[in-house]
Amino acid sequence: MLKRERLERILQMVNTKGIVKAQEIMNSLDVSDMTVRRDLDELEKSGKLVRVHGGAQSIHYSIDVELTHTEKSTVHIDEKTEIAKLAAQKVHDHDSIFLGPGTTIELMASMIESKPARIITNSLPVFEILKNKFSDALLLTGGSYRSNTGCFIGVITNNVLENMNFNSAFFSCNGLADTKISTSTLEEGEAQRIALNNSHYRYLLADGSKFNREDFCTYYHLYNIDTLITDSNVSAHVIERYAVHTKIEQAGKETLK
Repeated sequence: MLKRERLERILQMVNTKGIVKAQEIMNSLDVSDMTVRRDLDELEKSGKLVRVHGGAQSIHYSIDVELTHTEKSTVHIDEKTEIAKLAAQKVHDHDSIFLGPGTTIELMASMIESKPARIITNSLPVFEILKNKFSDALLLTGGSYRSNTGCFIGVITNNVLENMNFNSAFFSCNGLADTKISTSTLEEGEAQRIALNNSHYRYLLADGSKFNREDFCTYYHLYNIDTLITDSNVSAHVIERYAVHTKIEQAGKETLK
């Protein structure tokens, strides 16, 4: 098979499935791991796909069905753990912190050491993780409960958040495409938007699977974020593309501005 034909076949697989593992390409085209790596690097450099850990993702990949909370908690664990460790170091004594919903934020919460700080969240799992560490300085917003993400949303949630000011807000997303930060529902996006607007510093926690993806509701833009924290497996090409809009801290690597 000629190289040109091989690249076309790989691109067709990626665009058809959204995300393809390198092993699938090797099996389908009967080529070596090294050949697949070189081909994926070349296709990424030409802007035709995005490298992700263990494979590649289409630049047109969008989210059709939101994963359940349980499903989200079982994918990209190593990447999320890297991000969570780095983010947990950003919580300082005497800060008032907002923690949004999401499994990466939950991992972060589990790594925050007990300290004189105030934590506000609309995530029930985050609250349960922190309740024994911050029992006297932990606030759960309440509101209408959304089981798919374990968070509270709606008028009550928004009214509570509107009247609060935060030193820092930590949040995640379902998709990050160009400058657009998106999630699956208007209500969940609105709650996070309010908290972000009321925060002096804003951290977005996003693993490599979130890049170049769009979900239903765009609720914030990357140029309004102070720092994007991501994992060490995100390729240099993707990092450089998004570093145009905000500072990026990549676990284990040098910060890009």
